[in-house]
Amino acid sequence: MTELYRKNVGIVLFNKDKKVLVCARADQRKMNWQFPQGGIDAGEDIVKAAFRELGEETGITSASLVSVLPKPLRYNFPPQILAHAQSLGRMFIGQEQTWVLLFFCGDDSEIRFDANPEEIEFKAFEWIDIKEAPKRIVPFKKMVYTEVAKAFEPLIQNFSQGSNK
Repeated sequence: MTELYRKNVGIVLFNKDKKVLVCARADQRKMNWQFPQGGIDAGEDIVKAAFRELGEETGITSASLVSVLPKPLRYNFPPQILAHAQSLGRMFIGQEQTWVLLFFCGDDSEIRFDANPEEIEFKAFEWIDIKEAPKRIVPFKKMVYTEVAKAFEPLIQNFSQGSNK
C-alpha cells in the first residue's frame, strides 16, 4: 500500500536571543510564513535530513542539535493543495513530520535563500517568539505548530549554550 502521508522533517531553529526562525515562502505572493521543512530521503536519518534541509533552504550550517520530538505529527492538505499535488502525480493526502529543535550558533549573514538555486523555497525571514509561530502559519498547519511550540518553548527558554556542548 502507498503511504498516505509524505515523510517530512520540520525544523525549529532558535538563536541566542531565544527567537525562532520563520521564513516566507517564495512561491506565494503573500507573506506565508513557516519553519524550514522538507522530505526525508529513503534510509536517511531524521537529524541528517534536518541539517540537509536547513542547509538547502536557508544556507545555514552553523547549528547544533538540541532535541527531537519523540513522535511525528500529521496534517492533511486542504483541497486546493491536494488537487495540485495530485495533478503532479503525488498521491499524499498530507505530511507526517518529525520535528527537530536546533540552536543557531552563526550570524544572520549566513542565511541565504539561494543556497539551492534550482529550488528557492523562501524570500524573507524573521526571528520571532515561538508562541507567535502558530499565529503566523496557514490554517491547515496551525494545530501542528501549536503542538511544536508547546513542546519546544520550555527547551528554548531553559537553554544555555554551555549546556549543549
